[in-house]
Amino acid sequence: MQSLVQVQNEFLKFLVSQGLLSNESAREVEQHASAEGVAADQLLVREKIISEEELTKRKAVFFGIPYADLTGQRVDPRVLKIIPKHVAENYHVVAFGRDAGELKVAIADPRNFQAMAALDVLASKVNLRLRYYAASPSSFDSAFKGYAELKGEVEEAAEVARKELEPTGKKDAAPVAEVIKGAPVSRIVSVIMRHAYEGHASDIHIELHQGTSRVRYRIDGVLRTTLTLPEALHSSIIARVKVLANLKLDETRVPQDGRITETIGDRPIDFRVSTLPLQEGVEKVVLRILSTESAPTLADLGFNAEHIKIIESNIKKPHGLILISGPTGAGKSTTLYAILTLLNREGINIVTLEDPIEYFIEGINQSQIRPEVGYTFATGLRSILRQDPNVIMVGEIRDGETAELGVHAGLTGHLLLTTIHTNDVLGVIPRLIDLKVEPFLLAATFMLGIAQRLARKICPDCKETAKIPDSLAAAMRDELKKIPKRYLTDNINSGAPLTFYRGRGCPKCGTMGYRGRVAVSEVLQVTPALSQLIADGFKMGDEVTRELSAQEMISMKQDALLKALQGLTTIEEVLRVSKE
Repeated sequence: MQSLVQVQNEFLKFLVSQGLLSNESAREVEQHASAEGVAADQLLVREKIISEEELTKRKAVFFGIPYADLTGQRVDPRVLKIIPKHVAENYHVVAFGRDAGELKVAIADPRNFQAMAALDVLASKVNLRLRYYAASPSSFDSAFKGYAELKGEVEEAAEVARKELEPTGKKDAAPVAEVIKGAPVSRIVSVIMRHAYEGHASDIHIELHQGTSRVRYRIDGVLRTTLTLPEALHSSIIARVKVLANLKLDETRVPQDGRITETIGDRPIDFRVSTLPLQEGVEKVVLRILSTESAPTLADLGFNAEHIKIIESNIKKPHGLILISGPTGAGKSTTLYAILTLLNREGINIVTLEDPIEYFIEGINQSQIRPEVGYTFATGLRSILRQDPNVIMVGEIRDGETAELGVHAGLTGHLLLTTIHTNDVLGVIPRLIDLKVEPFLLAATFMLGIAQRLARKICPDCKETAKIPDSLAAAMRDELKKIPKRYLTDNINSGAPLTFYRGRGCPKCGTMGYRGRVAVSEVLQVTPALSQLIADGFKMGDEVTRELSAQEMISMKQDALLKALQGLTTIEEVLRVSKE
């Protein structure tokens, strides 16, 4: 029998014969897979050389079995449960169809002969023949969720908890303190958190609404109601979250903040918890899901290639101030992490002050601020300066003291990266001056400003061309004429017809037409001319306009327009982002 490595190498040769890889690329993949100890097909998907579904289709041909895409399909529970949940989870197989005496089984790894042997034994006991189909890991995950749909999992537990609270239908039944210790409420909270993570939500909102306890997930920047529970359970669910986050149960008068680490699958996932007191002792809770995966690169985030060049050239400087601005939820912290990853190497001491720590990066000294004990950004920054840092990252400039310390850090030979809340990149300068930073000190340290928003990405599985009004197309063509040529690709120019795209809506994007988000940004370099304008007090006018033109800076709207023409986002998102 061929070894796993031999099968992988044969599969790479097959991909070469299919024209999906060159011989050179196949050799590189083979070498990297061997060096990292990972499967070649995993490497192909991870490095975005071949999409997961396309790779699975080729696997199906290679192994001589049919291909199945189960994403968004509802599998009959009676068919699904022919294979027990623990068997399906262990072997990554799922039953999705039955035709007389034949059971259709999707398998994520067609090389898993151990799984096939185990399933053959299981099938013989119920007199069924098995027909295997190749399915991608994502397709398997979609079908596997049928074992435990959110509403189905929660409703049973909610009914049990409701009866415990009101066994006789009266309000003076079992106290909340006893109910939250029980399995039903614990299970409800656990399921809500797990489904939010699996659904790629960024936040969970649990609040009272029109006589129910409403659960909403923020997915791709939009809040969607996912679940409604009986009002009687609301306080128990809030209390359970507070217990998990080590918050005070009996304190409902003031906001509280905490953190929960929940193991989902084999991965620890962090949730930042914030409670807010509302009217008549009622509380709302929001959980922010913090990714524990490796930080993405600037290209992964969607930064323009020209912007990446500007950022990379500036972070090579030994000292100065780099500021990222934008509203809450604009991806500022993620961009900071992407820049830190570029800087992270043995010869550089990087220290961060964060609230909270969202990504854990090997080789970087990351510190969590704790205002309740007096450990703030300002006090932490004073301590960091005694830690012999080369690079300092401060999560946010919130006050004049932190701003002043940050500027002085830039003056004393440190590279400091931080975020600030302004509407656009030019707003960074007057904002820091408002925080009592001396203009001449700011001029000496500030070297790069980035403002960003997040635009929703078109779902790649249902993308199609879109027709827009002639007046809007003309306005976009006029905007495109203002963009310097170095930002334009060969297929984008103001003279040719402009093609825009949209998502039709499909099971993979929940019929929304969008899946994921892309950064839209404007990048300001502090040239000697701009530095002089800052030292002189910085007033918006013709001199500033001439400077922006000289350095060929493009606006956020223009960057969004380029991404729309590249098919990454829609014209509606261009207009939304430019208005924010």
